[in-house]
Amino acid sequence: MANTPTPHIGAQYGEIAETVLMAGDPLRAKFMAEHFLDNPVLFNSIRGMLGYTGTYEGKRVSVMGHGMGIPSIGIYTYELFNFYDVKTIIRIGSAGAYDTDLHVGDLVLAMGACTNSHYGDQYELPGTFAPIADFSLLRSAAEACEKYGIRYKVGNILSSDVFYSDSSNVDKWMKMGVMAVEMEASALYMNAARAGKRALAICTISDHVILGENTTPEEREKTFTNMMKVALSLV
Repeated sequence: MANTPTPHIGAQYGEIAETVLMAGDPLRAKFMAEHFLDNPVLFNSIRGMLGYTGTYEGKRVSVMGHGMGIPSIGIYTYELFNFYDVKTIIRIGSAGAYDTDLHVGDLVLAMGACTNSHYGDQYELPGTFAPIADFSLLRSAAEACEKYGIRYKVGNILSSDVFYSDSSNVDKWMKMGVMAVEMEASALYMNAARAGKRALAICTISDHVILGENTTPEEREKTFTNMMKVALSLV
């Protein structure tokens, strides 16, 4: 296509699979390519946002980083959906738990993604848009968790624009049943809705805002493999 390569992705049209698994940390994408994919080929290294295409159990799949925050994932997923004709994007990321039933290592399948971002203002809707996952992906991910015996919860998360905040509104989100916080899913879901494509965010709990549980950066890069297994089962 004439629009590829894009300003942010160096791949030619056709070098990226119809299904892309994306992580905030590009090193997590590299780890996944090296440990799960057969014959992975690097298709992007612009800005260090590594992307690879290979096969998993004979099916073609790509993995790529998307960076931190809604503006970053907004750019990459827009280009993948609209310029590379990607059909499905699954975010495999980390999240901080609010729900006291969740613990480090558990998975959250984001049915919906609340946000304090103004990303959706661009659509000029006469109300508030509710960003949601593709149900077929969500159902299959829950079934995979059951099959593998992985602890998980399905529900609403918060995609926040703020990591370091002057004021905490955790209690306000908690009383509305929001399970966890991360920084990207709502933009992914909005881009998918606008493009008529499919998306799901699968997040591993990396820390607990209320209980004080934590993981190291190395653990987040290399040991969060359950969500990778679940995501790959959806390819």
